Amino acid sequence: MAGFKVPSFQDRMTAAADAKQRALAKLKAKPAVDPAVLAERAAARAAKEAAEAEKREEKKRAKAEAEEAKRIAVEEAAAAALAAEIAKRPKVRTAAEMKAARDARYAARKARM
Repeated sequence: MAGFKVPSFQDRMTAAADAKQRALAKLKAKPAVDPAVLAERAAARAAKEAAEAEKREEKKRAKAEAEEAKRIAVEEAAAAALAAEIAKRPKVRTAAEMKAARDARYAARKARM
């Protein structure tokens, strides 16, 4: 019974060259891609890219709408807070209102006498 023979450097080089030749022969035997198939693939890729671009635009538009709604909500909350603050303040009467109230008191006093 023969033992295991360690391949020499020359044997390994020959095996590598044979493997390379077989791989090249396999690639050469492969038929060329039909131009119609290439055109179909390009159309499919273009359609996919267009759909992705539309999806990105829709996502960007939805994000902008959400930000706008958030900004409007913040503005409305600020306006409501300002209105509540103004409602809490005591009313400052104008000089005409104070004169009218004084005249009304004077007229009521004269009417009692």
